[in-house]
Amino acid sequence: MQAIFESINSIFSFIGPLSDFLWDFPTNFDWYANIPILGNFSFAIILLVGSGIYFSFKLGFMQVTHFKKGIDVMTEKRSVETGISPLAAFLLSSAMRVGPGNIIGVTGAIAVGGPGALFWMWISAFFGMAVAYMEAVLAQIFKEKKDDEFVGGLPFYGRKLLGNRVWVGVFLSVLYILYALCCLPAQGFNVVSSIGTIAEIVTGTTLASDSLFYYVVGAIIIVITAIVAFGGIKKVSKWTDRIVPVMAVLYIVTVVVLILLNLSQVPYFFSAVFGGAFQPEAFFGGMFGTVLAQGVKRGLMSNEAGQGTITMSAASADAKHPCEQGILASIGVFLDTIVICTLSGFVVVLAHCWTGENAAEWALMDKLPKFNASIATLTPGTAFNAVVTLIITVCFSLFAYTCLLGMISFSEIAANRIKQSKGFINGVRIVAIAVATFGILCNIAGLELGNLWAFSDLGNILIVFFNVPIVYVGAKYVFKATAHYKKNDGTPFTSKVIDRDDCEYWDEKAKSRK
Repeated sequence: MQAIFESINSIFSFIGPLSDFLWDFPTNFDWYANIPILGNFSFAIILLVGSGIYFSFKLGFMQVTHFKKGIDVMTEKRSVETGISPLAAFLLSSAMRVGPGNIIGVTGAIAVGGPGALFWMWISAFFGMAVAYMEAVLAQIFKEKKDDEFVGGLPFYGRKLLGNRVWVGVFLSVLYILYALCCLPAQGFNVVSSIGTIAEIVTGTTLASDSLFYYVVGAIIIVITAIVAFGGIKKVSKWTDRIVPVMAVLYIVTVVVLILLNLSQVPYFFSAVFGGAFQPEAFFGGMFGTVLAQGVKRGLMSNEAGQGTITMSAASADAKHPCEQGILASIGVFLDTIVICTLSGFVVVLAHCWTGENAAEWALMDKLPKFNASIATLTPGTAFNAVVTLIITVCFSLFAYTCLLGMISFSEIAANRIKQSKGFINGVRIVAIAVATFGILCNIAGLELGNLWAFSDLGNILIVFFNVPIVYVGAKYVFKATAHYKKNDGTPFTSKVIDRDDCEYWDEKAKSRK
């Protein structure tokens, strides 16, 4: 089995360089890199951050002015007949956003670009909140009712905005499914490996990756995942409704305790982050472009603003107005990056293991061991270190599992755009579970398959290149919907509000109110 996996790993050896090329383009050409200031900004960064700045100004900084309104919507008790509640949709999207990237992504960004990368994660997230708002509103505007659920998202609004061409919806659906299939092996791997780490901490023993324990755990995860996934998006949302608040609160409280125990180091954190944002340390390469790229790249990997990959959950909500879910989507980015990623950054920066006597050893570690080493540096005693590491590992496992469920569920929604057949939908579910199983088997074989990990970055940037231009095509409709929402004159949202005639669900909803 190991030989097979190693062969697969070698076949995909080109993925990492290809992903890096697309992310860095055209800064990887001297003629562009030598341009003052502009040469530090790749096309991906210009597209993501530039779009966020543009949409923020056009929307009147909705991510700030309507933040409290979003909190009110989340806390409002309401019953729904179709789909899921706005809060449930928010938690479902958070299940995708709050993933392993909140720990290993942040750690990796700091390890490559230094503490300053965290500053650029904040910047990209703040303006990314506007992009998330735009794509979520589009998902709501063009959502469709299917039985007792709503389906929508990138494949649906992409088709409507590009001439209602069938092939557009099919292409975007296939693109998302391929994206999910690229990410699922890593999530399967992360779930099983983290559960193994939990068992080792609790028992005080080392478990071989090919032991019976891993086979049993892997089988249980596959069975539970299949049961949940075949239950549809409502069953998935019931799980995420329970898991997401627990894992988020548990992680936040644990890291806050670590920060309080090292309160004297907090000034160093801010000086390192703000100083390193513009004058990076030589240890990390000392290049502004590297810090900037790492911040934006890992910020996107974490909050997914601009990818359109969270829009399926936005569409599934029974919202009173399309803009309502847009505000919640922007808050989701805030929770993911400004809150949780920042807390992870606190752990790594406060420990600053890259300056200690074990700096060389730390530099050679993988991302999660780097983070655990940082925890060990911040904890006052061995016993407490074990407790904190256990809690963080539990959170990491939950992060990975909710991402796994979300990707399978959203693949199902994308599949609906291709063919609304039970057999086809079940086929997509089976393939997704099989691919996740592949990641589990990689863990058992003792292989991390680093080249397959690069698929996530490749999938991220490819979807951005397709989604953001589509958002621009639909921007005028979002602006009109936003103006109607801000007016708040009691009139229902319909196709006429945005000068279209194909928002069937909203038109029917308005008729039913008369």
